[in-house]
Amino acid sequence: MTFLRTRTYIKQLRRLLVALMLFTFCTSAKAQLFVVSSEVTSDLLLAPSLGLEIVTGNRSSVSVNALITNGLLGKDFKLTAIQPEYRYWFSGRPINKWFVGAGAIGAIFDVKHKGKVYDGYGFGAGITYGYVWNVTERLSIDFHSGFGAFFYTRKEYFEQDNYDVDYTENGVQRANATGYYLLPTRIGVSVSYILK
Repeated sequence: MTFLRTRTYIKQLRRLLVALMLFTFCTSAKAQLFVVSSEVTSDLLLAPSLGLEIVTGNRSSVSVNALITNGLLGKDFKLTAIQPEYRYWFSGRPINKWFVGAGAIGAIFDVKHKGKVYDGYGFGAGITYGYVWNVTERLSIDFHSGFGAFFYTRKEYFEQDNYDVDYTENGVQRANATGYYLLPTRIGVSVSYILK
């Protein structure tokens, strides 16, 4: 599969994810809570984030978090990521106390580090464990950490390389590196506000 066809595939996956989330939200319209949140840790790193969570049952909720940055702490680090997650609440009351989650991640990145360029995309899955502390009736703080696997396909080359010539087949650039990382998928603190 060529790199451009893969980008088209990613766009189709994004549309499917949006349609799935809209379907979930519409079929759960009678749910009690809609929550909007922002990941404080990524915001401090100049990677703005926004999350939306909806309660789907007495012990469950579904959330989608997205973040985008064109420079992490002034570095040449471009990242766009989306993380859907299902959460199970141990207290029997969603958006309250301890939870465990199962989630996925999709990301597109373009990073320059120590003279090398890493430009590509990846998908992954992992688990999250956390605690939500309710500050007021509508405001809460979400402490969470997660771990998972992230599979990537990327163009990897030195900045001085002539990538356009060296890694092009029939006028189409191709990725030259694939693999995976076992890494933290979500670690941080979010501030959440209950809308309904």
